[in-house]
Amino acid sequence: MSGSSSAPRGADILMQALADQGVRRAFGVPGESFLSVLDAILDVPDMDFVTTRHEGGAVYMAEAHGKLTGRPGICFVTRGPGAMHAAIGVHTAQQDSTPMILFVGQVARRFKGREAFQEVDFHRHFSDMAKWSDEIDDADRITEFVGRAFHAAMAGRPGPVVLALPEDMLDGPAQVQPRLAPVTVPQPAPSRAELDRLRNLLVDASRPFVIAGGGGWSREAADQLLAWAERDALPVACELRCQDLFDNLHPNYAGDIGFGVPPGVAERIRSADCLILLGARMGEIPSAGYTLIDAPRPAQSLLHIHAGPEETGRVYQADLAITATPAGFLEAVLDSQAVTGGAKRRDWTRGCHSAHEAAVAAIPPAPGAVDLAVVLGQAREIMGPRTIVTNGAGNYANWVHKVWRFRSYRTQLGPVAGGMGYGLPAAVAAALEEPDRPVLAVAGDGCFLMTAQELSTAVEQRLGIVILVVNNGMLGTIRMHQERHYPGRVSATDLVNPDFVALARSYGAWAATVKETGAFADCLKEALDVDGPALIDLHVDPEAISLFHTLSQVRGTR
Repeated sequence: MSGSSSAPRGADILMQALADQGVRRAFGVPGESFLSVLDAILDVPDMDFVTTRHEGGAVYMAEAHGKLTGRPGICFVTRGPGAMHAAIGVHTAQQDSTPMILFVGQVARRFKGREAFQEVDFHRHFSDMAKWSDEIDDADRITEFVGRAFHAAMAGRPGPVVLALPEDMLDGPAQVQPRLAPVTVPQPAPSRAELDRLRNLLVDASRPFVIAGGGGWSREAADQLLAWAERDALPVACELRCQDLFDNLHPNYAGDIGFGVPPGVAERIRSADCLILLGARMGEIPSAGYTLIDAPRPAQSLLHIHAGPEETGRVYQADLAITATPAGFLEAVLDSQAVTGGAKRRDWTRGCHSAHEAAVAAIPPAPGAVDLAVVLGQAREIMGPRTIVTNGAGNYANWVHKVWRFRSYRTQLGPVAGGMGYGLPAAVAAALEEPDRPVLAVAGDGCFLMTAQELSTAVEQRLGIVILVVNNGMLGTIRMHQERHYPGRVSATDLVNPDFVALARSYGAWAATVKETGAFADCLKEALDVDGPALIDLHVDPEAISLFHTLSQVRGTR
């Protein structure tokens, strides 16, 4: 422990409590408000502090870590500006149901209420956005707060926790506190009566449809979902950016329910006689503005299974609402007797899969010399099914969702909340956690520039990630809506981009430009041989504004 005294500081107790929870890595931008934490981390074996170039990048990395591992990602930021920069990751973790803990340096306790330098009331600021926000004003309660933070972040519907850390509390002496065992949370499961009711509803259904999504999943739960679908002949679709919950090539896979649900898939959902939402909330985007399922009372029988009891009944009135985690529910279902009448459901399930495959086959060639669908198909073949694919927000991401076939759990990291700039930081977190797996970040030019400085972090960490920058010189999603609502009146959506290759090389990364589809495969193979990050600047025609429409077509649909 630092200093002449052998008594532990608050910072020492905090770092030991995190180590006791199995934390091996924290992300952040150093700040003077938690200097003692940066000192204390040196005394914790195998603990790494990943210094990022912006708090927005750090908190995205922590959120992606939480998605990937199921345990809270840890982020440290300083007071005032640092915390405000990090708010985007708290919002993402909340909407994505991701466990994460944000620690925020705070002014000394004796200065509070005076509008001291960079002072913010973090509890008030984050209370609407986080599952729990508070301030540790007593160093002798640090272990208690850390234990509660891990429990809150993982229990029920997972989400973010924000804890403020007064500077003098961290620097001052603290009593040695009892060590915490790694926090585990309950896995609520359905009752026997609920299982019987579920069984009766499924026996009566000839056209069931399962939609999986949300947080709180695990590799075991994803495997159990596939086993249940096979046993009881059920089609399974996945909510926006949750496609890795189910093998996309499996004959029971019914598609992704996100931006632009294909008409054939949407018709299957509407004509289903029994909808099962498993961990899914069916918010604004997957529900197509709450039109895909009638609210509050759906036209079909609705079974809603969610770990958070506050979610069932929030929008839709379910015939059967079950409070259970995905794992708790699926383990109980698989332990119960199979549902009879599978033959009548198998034809329906095959039809659901066919509707999805027809939508994939209907993806038209993109205008211009670089066809993003072909490029991503080649990347999928070259990099393999173990690849972790990350993306941020923008029209370009729809090509990722429709073209890439996610085969196994946690091969997809994307923001359900729709925040730009997520892809590169998420790729950094993925490569640190899974160094033996390929990692591909796909980002639009506007999306990439939100967090492009994290290339420096990737170079510093010598991470072998590949970044595809989809460069069309515009903010494509907004331009699409702009052309649709105000055709020919372009305002504020053109981009003046840097030379992305020169930019990447200036950070120390390998980089190249691709201006035609035929050059991509060889370029990607070269990028994969690089010792460190590699960036490929894809020059995409602005006419390729969206997956199914050209810019000219969008302009004519007013």
